[in-house]
Amino acid sequence: MADGLLAGGGLGSQAMTPQPERTGWAVEEEPAPLEKALFQDEDSCSDCSNHDKPGSSLPSFVPEGKTHFPEIFQTSQLLFYERFRAYQDYILADCKASEVREFTAEFLEKVLEPSGWRAVWHTNVFEVLVEVTDVDFAALKAVVRLADPYLCESQVSSFTLECMNELFDLKEHRLPLQELWVVFDDSGIFDQTALAIEHVRFFYQNIWRSWDEEEEDEYDYFVRCVEPRLRLHYDILEDRVPSGLVVDYRNLLSQCEESYRTFLNLRSSLSNCNSDSEQENISMVEGLKLYSEIEQLKQKLKLIENPLLRYVFGYQKNSDIQAKGIRPNGQKVMHVVSSTMVTGLLRSLLRDRLCQEPCKEETEIQFHSDPLSAINACYEGDTVIVCPGHYMVHGTFSIADSIELEGYGLPDDIVIEKRGKGDTFVDCTGVDIKISGIKFIQHDAVEGILIIHRGKTTLENCVLQCETTGVTVRTSAEFLMKNSDLYGAKGAGIEIYPGSKCTLIDNEIHHCKEGILIKDFLDEHYDIPKISMVNNVIHNNEGYGVVLVKPTIFSDLQENVQDETEEDRALKTPTSEEAGTAERVDLEELIQCATGKRELYARSSLSEQVEGNCEIVNELVAASTQKGQMKKKRLSELGITQADDNLMSQEMFVSIVGNQFKWNGKGSFGTFLF
Repeated sequence: MADGLLAGGGLGSQAMTPQPERTGWAVEEEPAPLEKALFQDEDSCSDCSNHDKPGSSLPSFVPEGKTHFPEIFQTSQLLFYERFRAYQDYILADCKASEVREFTAEFLEKVLEPSGWRAVWHTNVFEVLVEVTDVDFAALKAVVRLADPYLCESQVSSFTLECMNELFDLKEHRLPLQELWVVFDDSGIFDQTALAIEHVRFFYQNIWRSWDEEEEDEYDYFVRCVEPRLRLHYDILEDRVPSGLVVDYRNLLSQCEESYRTFLNLRSSLSNCNSDSEQENISMVEGLKLYSEIEQLKQKLKLIENPLLRYVFGYQKNSDIQAKGIRPNGQKVMHVVSSTMVTGLLRSLLRDRLCQEPCKEETEIQFHSDPLSAINACYEGDTVIVCPGHYMVHGTFSIADSIELEGYGLPDDIVIEKRGKGDTFVDCTGVDIKISGIKFIQHDAVEGILIIHRGKTTLENCVLQCETTGVTVRTSAEFLMKNSDLYGAKGAGIEIYPGSKCTLIDNEIHHCKEGILIKDFLDEHYDIPKISMVNNVIHNNEGYGVVLVKPTIFSDLQENVQDETEEDRALKTPTSEEAGTAERVDLEELIQCATGKRELYARSSLSEQVEGNCEIVNELVAASTQKGQMKKKRLSELGITQADDNLMSQEMFVSIVGNQFKWNGKGSFGTFLF
């Protein structure tokens, strides 16, 4: 008998905390290794039932509010790896999308009892107890009859036995297997039947899309669709996906399903129409528009479903936090945060911060026991001073006004630690926000430790102990980080979006998956980011120190490929940018870089510091030049011939000099091609 993990729950797909249980998957036709491979936890035990069930290794439960119904098998809370192995190894294997139903039917024939078991037919309107007399494997349906005695609970009081019989006759006593919940039997005979139906039910509720069969069948369906969708499902259950992205995904899915239904109806009406009428031509145009819309929606869905692309392209949430502006009385307030205020600390504050200069006007001071309440009480121009201490917060710092948040002391003495699951730790949308002298520690996060949506945020002399990504600089936002320490991000330490401005001076970025990730900016709708990196130490990251995301093929430049070889462009790109960047970038380093990558790699005597800076400059200049060429081509098509490539490079960065790259797993700089 195979073992596994299950949890108690109700009818439906409500998320519940998984608990260890024993599950059975005995198949006479299959060898023992096949059975045991599906579920691996052999030492787990059940606590979903009030007593051990001899013979059965699955838990049981009575549906809430359905006290007259018998117990049913609880199978809805299988873990990720259990479903993954079942679909990969035994149900779908390497089938194509067009073969899914066939493979599923073959699997069910091996494991499903064809008759002799009872089930609850569960719909949104009623639940009724039925007996299964046969199974149509090809149609994935069970042939049933009403159980004796008749048990039914309905939300509609007028739903009588006579009505149910009429419904059964209408359906020819054939019900979809995925709508049946198997009644518990302690003999263990029907364990595999309950599990098999659960896998079918979960697949068609959460994995299968109505348009999958029309997708290309060049490689197996499991790799292309099942695995990414299954991972996304469990990432959502375990709060590893931003809540806003979950909403976006579900909305996109609904839109795509609705558009696809409309498209199918339109296609059906066209196939039934033989005349070459004007209405038919109009319908064909509408069909093409619908098809294009569906393809775009499917691409967006795939972008979210793929965990790597989801991370690389990120989620651009629009913060809806509204700035309060200036106080009605026009005054600015100084907020002091301290868990305990003593006379010595108050004297020091008065001497060092509160009364540094003779004030023309009296300043109001408000005291808070935690920094979150102080932030929430701020208006435009306020200052928050956080005294030494370890503060635990259970919410998001949403800063929409231009304020100053500063620690009174050393960062290691002023620690703000986030507890409880949430999307972000610090959310900045203010015009000019300044944060200094504080250590932030993040736990149970979905998004990064600091996100700048818009406006300018300055971070100085801070420590950021991350968990997911570190700092995210969104489009049109500006970020300045000085003398700070960032580490521990499972993604990138800093993510730089197109159209943003990021200045990094004298920082350490280390022990992250990637040091800095620059998002793709080559699309015509994106603006080039402005990046300045001076005297930073980027070390001990798992991947690269700096990563640039860009598409594999630039379609707008394909016509130029025949005119220029890869070697010519490698040499031409840096030299064409040298004049435009010499004013701002260290001249000596740019001259060393300008001769191209081949000369750069040939100079074995170059230090790691200079080599890393030159490599980044070369790649960013090359990428910005490619974008410039695309822009130049579009302008020339419009009859505008003045498009200066050097201008593009001048916009790219202010300076990239003096940075040190040490002990990064894959090197100082790399590109992610998609």
